[in-house]
Amino acid sequence: MKWFAVLIGCCCNIILHAQDSVIVIDKKKFTLTEVVVRNNFDYKKILQQIKEDTTFYKAFKNLRILGYTAFNDIKMLNKKDKIIASLFSKTIQTRNNNCRTMQVLEENVTGNFYDKNGNFNYTTANMYASLFFTNGTVCNENNIVAGNTFSTANKKGMEKHKEQLKMLFFNPGKKIPGIPFIDNKIDLYDNAAQKIYNYTLDLQEKGGKIYYVFSIIPKEKLGLFKADNVVIDEMVTWFDQKTMEVVYRSYSLSYNAGVYDFDVNMEVEMTNHNGYIVPKTLRYRGNWDVMFKKREKALFTATLFNFKSEGE
Repeated sequence: MKWFAVLIGCCCNIILHAQDSVIVIDKKKFTLTEVVVRNNFDYKKILQQIKEDTTFYKAFKNLRILGYTAFNDIKMLNKKDKIIASLFSKTIQTRNNNCRTMQVLEENVTGNFYDKNGNFNYTTANMYASLFFTNGTVCNENNIVAGNTFSTANKKGMEKHKEQLKMLFFNPGKKIPGIPFIDNKIDLYDNAAQKIYNYTLDLQEKGGKIYYVFSIIPKEKLGLFKADNVVIDEMVTWFDQKTMEVVYRSYSLSYNAGVYDFDVNMEVEMTNHNGYIVPKTLRYRGNWDVMFKKREKALFTATLFNFKSEGE
């Protein structure tokens, strides 16, 4: 009976794997789950759209042309995960006459979150502010992403670090210049990455709707040399089947280069307001250390709601 059970288990395992199909596009391998193959989707077109996706970035650009209310919860932690500084606030962004302003409705701060001049004491807080806070009145912005590329050229110090963080955040899996030992290892779509990662396209149902789910995870049993090239521990993206807009993304990144190290987890949920895809929840947990800077360990949650187009 024991041998019979093992035989049945092996057969089932073979059948399950046989249901998935491995296809090759431009000498790159992708796994299609059985449900994708069975429905005869134009998977080549879908995979190309996924690779060239800009809807994730556009969702955050849309925040520049809309009003919204937000709960901002940022916690800085020590080595033992005890809170050493924090900020919790409720803000409202208003857009009128092609300009946006932000009002702080509530704010509770602990520890040394701000320095004596009222500036952020932490790079993590600076990054958060660049995404969700408006300083003064900002005018004449748009949500155009075509031709809008990130660049570290002519940027130094904090501005360069913020640009690199934005590249890592908005284009996970794309090459980032200027970071020693790692810039090429982040590119998930070159030939070297194909030897390290598995790429899978699936269909899944949630809330009565069907979504494309594209996942990138490292292959099992990588040798020591290949394992050292792993930066993306996992990235899963859900796409609206009709519009191909990103509706959810989670990713984990980690690396230790000696002079710096990081371990970051991010999760973003989207919603739709009058045709604009926008983030409604962003959760972050990160631990990173850069030479000549203090280690930062933080978690934050941004909750956005009550979106309004100008004139509403």
